[in-house]
Amino acid sequence: MNQPQNIIAIIYDFDHTLSPHYMQDHTILQHAELDPSTFWKSCTALIQDRDYDQELAYMKRMLEEPGIRTLSNQDLRDMGNQLSFFPGVPSFFEELNGVLKKAKYEEVPIRLEHYVVSSGLKAILEGSVIAGQVRAIFGCEFDEEDGHISFPKRTISHTQKTQFLFRVNKGLTDLKEDVNDHMPEESRRVPFRQMIYVGDGPTDVPCFTVMKKNGGFALAVYNPEDQTRRSFEKCYQLTFHADRVHFMAPADYRPGSHLRLILEKHITEVADRIVDTRRQGIEGSRVPAPLP
Repeated sequence: MNQPQNIIAIIYDFDHTLSPHYMQDHTILQHAELDPSTFWKSCTALIQDRDYDQELAYMKRMLEEPGIRTLSNQDLRDMGNQLSFFPGVPSFFEELNGVLKKAKYEEVPIRLEHYVVSSGLKAILEGSVIAGQVRAIFGCEFDEEDGHISFPKRTISHTQKTQFLFRVNKGLTDLKEDVNDHMPEESRRVPFRQMIYVGDGPTDVPCFTVMKKNGGFALAVYNPEDQTRRSFEKCYQLTFHADRVHFMAPADYRPGSHLRLILEKHITEVADRIVDTRRQGIEGSRVPAPLP
């Protein structure tokens, strides 16, 4: 069955995209009184010395800490209210939805949806203020036994994140559904040309690449408060040298910011294209009445 394809979707990374920090630093590591620098160095050692995947490395190290392995997933959700965000988040989600509150868009109607795909912990994000603003959150997950987190249940690496772009594209957000099932373009819920990906650096390159290759929109953000300029340098390389993204902007989500102007302009252009396509379809299917 053909889909109406009247949805525009924005997919966000989380760490250093919506928040200036790694989510674990101000939640689970703070709870366990662990120094983030020391913790992440121990994860890097696993990656370099024993060839661990990055996400499995940090989840293994967490389960080795007495102050963490006694926690439940609900404990992790409760920590979500400790997360901090870039200026404008989370109010910008609803404000951005307002771009489509015009008669010509509501007639179709065109809707804007938000998604988060992160290599961080899904449970923490589920307890944050953004949970009620997005349609779905995808992230790493712990299984639970006897009320305690026990084993990595799901990991999402930077390459695996692309799977979730196709899940949004096909409307298969239930992880029990096989994203590899063939689906004709006209049956896909959100065409790539109506999708936007917002990320911050090299770990987002696979998603940036998929978006650009399939006609979507790729946008890199950097932390303007980063005095080392490493955040800016990453985005500059992605934009100017690697040609991975269409635009780069400071991670300021407030009205009137460079980032907001780019997002609002692109959303408007996509919405106008949907309206024009719909009108052309109606005109093309109209059969003139016989002359009297």
